[in-house]
Amino acid sequence: MKRRSLLTVASAATVMTLGGVGYAAHRRSRNPYYQGPKSDHFDGLRFHSPEQAADKDLADVIRWQLARKGEAWPAQFPSPFPPDRPPERVPGLRVVLIGHASYLVQVAGRNILIDPVFAKRASPTRFAGPKRVNPPGIAYADLPPIDAVLITHNHYDHLEGPTVARLWQDHQPAIIAPLGNDAILKGYDDGMPVETRDWGESIDLGQGLTVHLTPANHWSARGLNDRRMALWCAFVLTSPRGVHYHVGDTGLGDGAIFREVRTRFGAPRLATLPIGAYEPRWFMKPQHMNPEDAVEALKLLGADQALGHHWGTFRLTDEGVERPAQALDAALDAADLPRDRFLALRPGQVWSAEG
Repeated sequence: MKRRSLLTVASAATVMTLGGVGYAAHRRSRNPYYQGPKSDHFDGLRFHSPEQAADKDLADVIRWQLARKGEAWPAQFPSPFPPDRPPERVPGLRVVLIGHASYLVQVAGRNILIDPVFAKRASPTRFAGPKRVNPPGIAYADLPPIDAVLITHNHYDHLEGPTVARLWQDHQPAIIAPLGNDAILKGYDDGMPVETRDWGESIDLGQGLTVHLTPANHWSARGLNDRRMALWCAFVLTSPRGVHYHVGDTGLGDGAIFREVRTRFGAPRLATLPIGAYEPRWFMKPQHMNPEDAVEALKLLGADQALGHHWGTFRLTDEGVERPAQALDAALDAADLPRDRFLALRPGQVWSAEG
């Protein structure tokens, strides 16, 4: 497999794919990433979620682009929080937003990165694609020893191959991803071990920490002709510090995926949920929650605390840079929930619990 996909940005379809929110053609008859038995969410070629919406096609992308009236973003949107310098280990639970959907989770003495992206663009190229408007909330050089890297799915704003390869070379962490993503990651370092699992499966990381893969209402693609050929997921981390439910990207759907998490694991102590990249709704609703959906997910989960991500770093869709945080406050007010129960995190912002 080539080191990186040589996509161009000659069409609106490609540009949307770079942001993980758009069109991909259906040309392949063989899955290049995963060959395995059929299941209730894999037909032998493509994966599908419990409520898989019809795939958008090029006409949908063109319709969106022709009618697009999105709010402009500033060239820079600096975080009010200084870059974090995390401790080497913590006995409790400490969570820091690096930016967009990238987190450092320190729990029960272990250090876990989720969807680490340090690049200036969420793109396979350095010259085009969504550009970062604030620096990472932790400098790469200030990372503590990393024990595990979790990848939710293969969109460029969640899977940055060069950074994962660098992490492997520098820290030798366990690298965990849904089915098929090992083939993609090994394209950046063929000696990098990647443990892949299906929905409903788990990996024991020791010291009482287990990572469970659960469904999400989303999709995958790295290029124009590999849509839904690698699996995507949410993660549940169970540890002596409680249950932490993390979603990279999802639509709300009928709420079943959230009810099932609560039934299986109990109400989470912490839920990290996406709140951005949601306009226009006719295009984004099946795959990205808006803040109102995220508050509904919080209620279904019964989580003690929620943290919001997937906003304010890379412009992927039409809403303004500050709209997700404003809409989240309004949704919490409408639901008669305290605003501090669901925080829209900024890069470098820390949330922690000692016990």
